[in-house]
Parts: sequence; C-alpha cells; structure tokens
Amino acid sequence: MLPSMSTQVSYAELARLFIRLSLVAFGGPVAHIAMMEQELVTRRHWLTREHYLDLIAATNLIPGPNSTEVAIHVGYTLRGIPGAILTGSCFILPSALIVLLLSIVYVSTGSIPQVEAVLWGVKPVIVAIIANVAYRLVRSAVRWPAQWAVFVAAIAAIILLDIPEVLVMLGAGVVYALYVSARSRTASLAGLALLVWNAGLRPADLAASAPAGLGDIFFYFLRIGSVLFGSGYVLITYIQQDLVNTFRWLTSRQLLDAIAIGQVTPGPVSTAATVVGYILAGLPGAAIATVGIFLPSFVLVILTAPLIPRMRKSAVMSGFLTGVNAGVVAAILVTLVDLAQAALRTLDGAAFSPAAVALALAALALLARTKVNATWLIAAGGLVGLAAMVAR
Repeated sequence: MLPSMSTQVSYAELARLFIRLSLVAFGGPVAHIAMMEQELVTRRHWLTREHYLDLIAATNLIPGPNSTEVAIHVGYTLRGIPGAILTGSCFILPSALIVLLLSIVYVSTGSIPQVEAVLWGVKPVIVAIIANVAYRLVRSAVRWPAQWAVFVAAIAAIILLDIPEVLVMLGAGVVYALYVSARSRTASLAGLALLVWNAGLRPADLAASAPAGLGDIFFYFLRIGSVLFGSGYVLITYIQQDLVNTFRWLTSRQLLDAIAIGQVTPGPVSTAATVVGYILAGLPGAAIATVGIFLPSFVLVILTAPLIPRMRKSAVMSGFLTGVNAGVVAAILVTLVDLAQAALRTLDGAAFSPAAVALALAALALLARTKVNATWLIAAGGLVGLAAMVAR
C-alpha cells in the first residue's frame, strides 16, 4: 500500500513538520502517534490511514520507542533511508536539547522549573487529540465481527487482566492470524509466537560496577534500545532496576527527577536517557546516552520497513497486522481513559475540573469540525493554564 500523495514530499517539509512535533508533542507515545496521524493523514494526506496503521503495527514487532519509530517509518515511506534519518533526527534532537537544558539547570541548582500550570492547560487538549484520532482509527482498524471480537478481548485483557499492552497487541495479531489461517489453511504461525516471547526479553544483568564510564553508559543504553519493547515508559522500569538497584549509578531521587524532566518536556519519553547521561557524565554522557538509546530504532526500522508491503501480500501476515492494529486501537482507548482521569483535574489535582473538561470538549469540537492545526490548540491550552495560575 502506497502513501496517498499527489507530489513528492520534500526534505524541508519533513524537517519542518517533525521539528515542530518534537517541540509540541506532549503527552507520551500515544499522544505523539495521534498528533502525527492528525498531521500526516488528516491535514496533509501524505499517507492513507490504513498505511499509517500498518506503520504503527510494524513498530510493535521490533524493540524501541514506538512513536520515534513511527516517525522514522514515515520518513522511510516518503523519502527512503535519507528521509528516515531526517525525520527520526528531527523528532529526537529538539526534544533532547530541551531536556539537556533542563538537566543542566537541575544538576546546577538541584531543582527543575515549575511548569505545572502550562501542563494543566495542555493535558486536556492532548486528551481531545487522542479521542479524535481514536475515533478515526477505530473506523479504519475494526470493521468486521472477528476484528471487533479481537478488539473487545484486547480491551478486556488490558483492563481486567493487567497484561502489558505490547503483549496484548502481539497476542491480538497472533489470534487474528490464527483465525485467518484457519479460514485459508495456510502457513504455520510458529514464528509469530516467537514475537510474543521476545517481547518479554530484557537485557542481561550486568555485574554491579564502579562509577559509570562513557563506554558503560553508551553500551548500557544501546542494549536497552535493542530490547525495549513497548513505549518509552518501560525505560523507567529498566532504569529503576538496573541503574538504581543494581549498579547504584543513580539515587531514587535522581531517577524521579529525571522522570519529571522527561514528563514536562515534549517529544520522545526516552530522552530521559539524556538526563541520566548528563547526571552521570555531563555533556558527553548526555550525548552518548541519547545516541545509544535511539540508534537501534534507526537500524531496525530501516531493515524491516521494506517487509511491510510483503507482509500485506501474505494472508497470514496480513491477518497478523490486522489483529495488531485492533490491539493498538484498544490500547489507545484504554490509555485515553487513564489520561483523561489524570488530565481533567484542578491545578492541585484534588478533584475533577469543569474548566478542564470544557477545554477538552472545546478542543475536540474544533478538531472534529475544522482542520485546525493541533499545535495552535496546544499553545492555547498552555496559555489557558498560565491564566488559570495567575487567577488563583
């Protein structure tokens, strides 16, 4: 399936879009993917919604931060390997520079800037963006009774059984591929089952060591980037277990502050590695940690991207992608509910906020009825948050 373009997208257009996304993409991987869909599919028509869904599904088959890999996939689809390197770099670097600046402030002062008011206004807009995209994705990804069954089962597995989302997505793919295989009596699915097994892999434990050197930092994050399935939030679990408990390179407070910096900045959540690298070894540490965590994503996407059209030509693999897509949309909806519960609250987080609900509904109405740029809505939400802080 080819992207729906009337003319070739230029490198300059790709760079401008993904730099801007890096600077305004708050809310984590699901929000990033929703914002990319808004820009790439709905506003610019550079990709069809079906093709975009296949790119999302493909990122769940390989390790690495999902939204970053979607950005790299988009670049590869539109302009080949140079495009992949361009879109991935433009999505990562501006965010990493913001994180680096906050890391420098944090290490020199022991605190980070207070931006809760801006985030209070931004979060309801993010909820609206995700809700709008989720509606469109459901219509594209879930059409037939068997797909609806997989979709509902995926939601139940995430909510009721608390199964990790990446396993649910892959499991949905295997189940739907089995259904397709049973109908067409085609090839074995043993290889697909291995994907679920591999999703649980984590790097081999290293022996606790002395203070980290630059090589230690680089190879640690390179190893993490090579096996990190799911969203960048899983990185936090690895850091807690390895760098705090095992290696003792960080204290628990430093980890919490690194997470906070990652949360209050836009772009990939995995730029938390930049913070850790700076805490451990200054600017060189920040640079090599960032390269280490993201390098495997570039390599894996470039190697696997050519396989996506071939997968659609195979009945079983096409069924697998279709099932994964249903699982992806289920995970987005569950995440939407969780984010809404956290986002639609007062500034102090003590209760639900009618103002935040009104802001989310207004943003959703604008997104549904117009082609307004989501960036402007996010900026407006931030200004509303600042105004609310001043009015207190």
